[in-house]
Amino acid sequence: MTPIRYHAASTIDTALALIGAHGARPIAGGTDLLVAMEAGLDHSSSLVGIAATAELSGVTELADGVIRIGAATRLEDIAAHPVVRSRFLALALAAGSVGTPALRAMGTVGGNLCQRPRCWYLRSRIPCLKNGGSGCPAKTGENQYHAIFGEGPCHAAHPSDAAVALSALDATVLIRGPSGTRTATIDEFYATAASSPDSETILKSGEFVEAIEIGAASAGGMQLFVKLMQRGAWDFATVSLAGVRRSDGRVRLVFGGVGSAPVRVNPSIEEDVASGELDQDSVDALAEREMYDARPLELNAYKVEQATALLKRAMLELSRA
Repeated sequence: MTPIRYHAASTIDTALALIGAHGARPIAGGTDLLVAMEAGLDHSSSLVGIAATAELSGVTELADGVIRIGAATRLEDIAAHPVVRSRFLALALAAGSVGTPALRAMGTVGGNLCQRPRCWYLRSRIPCLKNGGSGCPAKTGENQYHAIFGEGPCHAAHPSDAAVALSALDATVLIRGPSGTRTATIDEFYATAASSPDSETILKSGEFVEAIEIGAASAGGMQLFVKLMQRGAWDFATVSLAGVRRSDGRVRLVFGGVGSAPVRVNPSIEEDVASGELDQDSVDALAEREMYDARPLELNAYKVEQATALLKRAMLELSRA
């Protein structure tokens, strides 16, 4: 066993100083990081605890109807928070669908966004693009749970439920580092997920997720989050879908479980859904158009059927809201 040093930080500045001084990794709930360390995917020898950092916890209402969610906020607290439930239901539903009650009680939204894929090859330390090798052995191997969208080179599906809802809500990720705070959309946050050999996010050395902000434009309206799993509960999504019809009528639809990052439905299809009540023939045609770009692997074509079914249901519901 490699000795691990642990430092507790009570402020963001203290956390940054400790991370910089020791080359440490931040840890809050640790529900994925500790597992990744045990599996040999992470070789950190120093950890900085940020769970007790008040600046990184809780849901805060800011000016102009924006809400800010600290990265160390527990998933169960997000799922139950009255403001989140009343204004950003898709996120509440997604947070409430993660894992088991115990995992939601420990896991944080920042950790959920930054967790590593559940690829069997990666977690088994078999050489691949993200594990000291090259290429993707899953492409011609065990790929039942892998991506059906994207060209790779990594075909692992990202497991975050929260990221799917946050993408549909057009959320902003605040990233804190030695140079200050920078922001990214969910798409930007995972821009290198399929190509980077080191991680799935754009986080640089010494940086961590500080908070998530969601604007007032995404509040209310009709919101949904649906998740299909191999088991009835307590599992990662084979396919998930978040849908939002905003108060201004605009629609956003985002898939999870089908790509290296959340996969947004073609904006032209979203516009068709927003234009008014759709009949079944229209919904069927739109779903076929969206799934045209799907490239299932040998063992995961079932995901195309699942994604099509979820998309059809969501389009019908949102077009009639």
